[in-house]
Amino acid sequence: MLFTDRADAGHRLAEALRHLEGEDPVVLGLPRGGVPVAFQVARALHAPLDVIVVRKLGVPYQRELGFGAIGEGGVRVISDDIVRRGRLEQADLASVEHAEAAELARQAERFRAGRPRLSLEGRTAIVVDDGIATGATAAAACQVVRAHGAARVVLAVPVAPPDAAERLRGATDEFVCLSTPFAFSAVGEWYQDFSQTPDDEVVSLLAQAAAGPGPEGSAPNEEVAADEEVEEEVAIDAAGVRLTGDLKLPAGARAVVMFAHGSGSSRHSPRNRLVATALNEAGLGTLLFDLLTPAEEAHRANVFDIATLAERLTDATGWLRDRTAVPVGYFGASTGAAAALWAAAAPGADVAAVVSRGGRPDLAGPLLPGVRAPTLLIVGGNDSLVIDLNREAEAALRCTTRLDIIPGATHLFEEHGALQQVADLARDWFISHLVKEA
Repeated sequence: MLFTDRADAGHRLAEALRHLEGEDPVVLGLPRGGVPVAFQVARALHAPLDVIVVRKLGVPYQRELGFGAIGEGGVRVISDDIVRRGRLEQADLASVEHAEAAELARQAERFRAGRPRLSLEGRTAIVVDDGIATGATAAAACQVVRAHGAARVVLAVPVAPPDAAERLRGATDEFVCLSTPFAFSAVGEWYQDFSQTPDDEVVSLLAQAAAGPGPEGSAPNEEVAADEEVEEEVAIDAAGVRLTGDLKLPAGARAVVMFAHGSGSSRHSPRNRLVATALNEAGLGTLLFDLLTPAEEAHRANVFDIATLAERLTDATGWLRDRTAVPVGYFGASTGAAAALWAAAAPGADVAAVVSRGGRPDLAGPLLPGVRAPTLLIVGGNDSLVIDLNREAEAALRCTTRLDIIPGATHLFEEHGALQQVADLARDWFISHLVKEA
């Protein structure tokens, strides 16, 4: 079983834990990578989320061998057998414990940002990690959770090697693992995206969970209230693929612009984020999301599969429609602009306006006459080939259309002030053609 990323793993793991929803559980994520997985589990089970900070105590001359673990609140779990067989001196043990206690305190303070640790007394505690290698840390976490008073301890992970899984089944009240492949060498090989989880992401997810459910935690068809301000990372099911995005809705937003990124770009693109910020400051919502998974982006041919990109954009639009009733517009860059125009030309497309930045409308050529949404084409004055392609598109489009050429700008609008001109033009176009529809 291959997972797209930790959010995908969390969604799938949550389905395997549905039977625990009625037990009023507490979900505990192991930092750092376990927290994004636990975040999705907690949301699905409508359960509180906390971080379980433990530090393994390693034998001084063989650190990988643990003689115990410590947790918050002074909890100590010591293996007297390993201490005895290793002939460990108390002074050495105390030195290791002192160093680990300092790091434990630092991590707990950093991750919780001043919030108190959730009580586990008499509760069902679900300990979540993004995967198991040896299982030593997870086992120590379960021991610490038990010492904190949990009545029932459940360990849940997306993937683990068979031998570690077998050991952990005997160390918990329930062990839930989605996949135990025999050809196991590392957790990361079972994820398309296994990039490092930074401390800031852990802090953000715990803060979101403490603040209560946002749109992702609402019922599937529940709309976001117009006076709510929303800013969060979301997961979108589109054409059978889980896409990750950043949704921002200023309070009172009367329209939302969806960004379709071009080749070599992503929702983290500083160019698209500059434009998104300008739209947010004008009171428009934005949804920046990736039309391709990290693994798909590695194959350049996928960037030019406009039909697939457009299908995912259409499905993501449906996802957004389930959460807000305001008009939707598309902002597309490069090949993303082709996907935006392709999706806008689909029968029944409910798109109120389109803006293309340095776009490749030729890749949606035969469908251009079907676009009904007012469309603004923005091209750099020094991007001669793309200028010609956009002039041809302007002639083919049958909707309200305008072609704006920014003098001196190249394809990426990296010249001083060029990108700000793009943002200003896009903002004015969307305000004119989206807000008036609200």
